[in-house]
Amino acid sequence: MTHLLDTDTCSAHMRRPSGLAHRFIQYSGGIAVSSVVLAELFSGAYKLPNPARVLAGITDLLADVTILDFDKVCAEQFGKIRSALLRRGIQVPTADLMIASVALVHNLTLVTHNTADY
Repeated sequence: MTHLLDTDTCSAHMRRPSGLAHRFIQYSGGIAVSSVVLAELFSGAYKLPNPARVLAGITDLLADVTILDFDKVCAEQFGKIRSALLRRGIQVPTADLMIASVALVHNLTLVTHNTADY
């Protein structure tokens, strides 16, 4: 694996899969999502009156990626990063920091459009 997708990148792919399909083919077998991203995607789907289309998109996405759990090692990495940032007066949304921790633990490049929080 080489890349970890953030929620915004997954959402963009599900909105127009042909627009990002070439990247999925290019990095076939090298793309992962964290369980935190999966939770955010499910949350977005279930807040809709009719989540079926988005749930189908999530199912399709999961066929092309590896899921990495936010585990004990990731939790420790999260604690180290969060405490260092807080000492410097920097606040980062919890989910974004959890996703970043998964990328760091697994030595993956994080793919996101959310450069403000990363």
